[in-house]
Amino acid sequence: MVFAATPPPLTHRARPAIVPAELAEPLRSKTDAMKISFAKPAALKGHAAVVFAGPGGKLFSHGVKLDADSGGAITRAIKAASFEGKKNQVLELLGLPQIGATRLLVAGIGKAGDIDDKAAEEVGGALIAKLQTSGETAVNIVIDDIAGLKLKGSDFAARLAYGMKLRSYRFDRYRTKAEEGKKPTLGKVVLMVDETKKAEAAFARLDAVANGVFFARDLVSEPGNVIYPASYAKEIKKLEKQGLKIQVLDEKAMKKLGMGALLGVAQGSAHQAKLVIMEWRGAKNAKAKPIAFVGKGLTFDSGGISLKPGEGMQDMKFDMAGSAAVVGVMQALAARQAKVNAVGVVALVENMPSDKAQRPGDVVKSMSGQTIEVINTDAEGRLVLADALWYTQSRFKPQCIIDLATLTGAMIIALGHEYAGVFSNDDTLAQQLIAAGEAEGDLTWRMPIGKMYEKDIESDIADMKNTGAGRTAGSIAGAMFLKRYVNDLPWAHIDIAGTAWIKKDKPTVPKGATGYGVRLLDRLVADYYEEK
Repeated sequence: MVFAATPPPLTHRARPAIVPAELAEPLRSKTDAMKISFAKPAALKGHAAVVFAGPGGKLFSHGVKLDADSGGAITRAIKAASFEGKKNQVLELLGLPQIGATRLLVAGIGKAGDIDDKAAEEVGGALIAKLQTSGETAVNIVIDDIAGLKLKGSDFAARLAYGMKLRSYRFDRYRTKAEEGKKPTLGKVVLMVDETKKAEAAFARLDAVANGVFFARDLVSEPGNVIYPASYAKEIKKLEKQGLKIQVLDEKAMKKLGMGALLGVAQGSAHQAKLVIMEWRGAKNAKAKPIAFVGKGLTFDSGGISLKPGEGMQDMKFDMAGSAAVVGVMQALAARQAKVNAVGVVALVENMPSDKAQRPGDVVKSMSGQTIEVINTDAEGRLVLADALWYTQSRFKPQCIIDLATLTGAMIIALGHEYAGVFSNDDTLAQQLIAAGEAEGDLTWRMPIGKMYEKDIESDIADMKNTGAGRTAGSIAGAMFLKRYVNDLPWAHIDIAGTAWIKKDKPTVPKGATGYGVRLLDRLVADYYEEK
């Protein structure tokens, strides 16, 4: 029997998504719904207010003054509630008309010397969790000069605001009604700090990153009948307004390039695949080698012919979270005018079963010329990334390349939902990612790769197969597969299967899509690749 190593020409056309007309265009979250500003300390007038306390519930200067104004009501409440001033602990007081606020929140920060950027953000997140649906429309937060605090008052204020914004995210687009008490009411946050201009400048950069996180969360949260390759590419094209150069390749162009691995995954879907290339040239030398990010964008993954179980399949709308992180960080870099050259490439595909779908046992030829035996059509992400990685390293010759993907369920078994796994052929790049993740809360843990795992992806009839050896070392097998498509370029693969979506709130991340990777990559750029 003679068979072609590349899939046959695709002649079917994409059907329009079956969605109400008013939902045909994906909408962005209202990232400006909560206005954050900075002002000099002033008298509290008619809104909620926040002061801070340390260990033992000890109030700082502004809290001491308000306590005196209230006749000691605040210290009595602290004692009665056994409030200890621990980080993220919040005490809420009502009925204190003497202080000029509708309600007062006392926010614990713990030991001042332990408060770093991340801790300050978590305090801000704890405040939003209390206030967002409280009925209050505005809050004044009074920033004290706190002895022993490592952060300047302006930086502390900016990080508080950043944490508040990150925690305020909601994906309510499809709700037609909400119960009273669950509707967000808080629309205005004023942080009162002496060095107002410095706080504004510090927050401006963080705000750009937060908006990138929000865009990533939006994309991941959207259902598959709204975000599919063509509509996703259309959303990305809108970022040209922010200064990104964006190119979209269709299936005809990808076929001409020889992307048989990517197109093999796409051939079962009515939605044709897209490859979107985003360029940001912010370095002094626009021709200097960029840092490159590549994202897996499976807008829905049914598993194809190797169909996934029905239970939980609705979650597979977020199999494009790696691409969302790349889009989000590229938006952030452009918005904050980062002094770096960066390239983002996202492969947008839907994996579906149909009469045209790829079969287990098929052999496809990748853009690199290497052939792949498809053992399991549900191990599709590595096929898509193989061509995207080869294209990126061939066209842009980057100084390093990082891919992000919800690649393997085995990653969740190994690390749960706290860390993403990092696989890298370069010790320096791996350490940079670990440090950036620690600083931003997008935690990473380095996993092993090595020649001893090569045998796991050996095929009897092709250059490699797309699965490993049974149920062992599944995440490593995926990484070893991808490693064959980057040559000797410094490369890291980040498996975000366990961190892209959470089912419980975290201090600055409400349950649902996390936007994981945007902060990580932005911090990586800022600390190690951006011109100072």
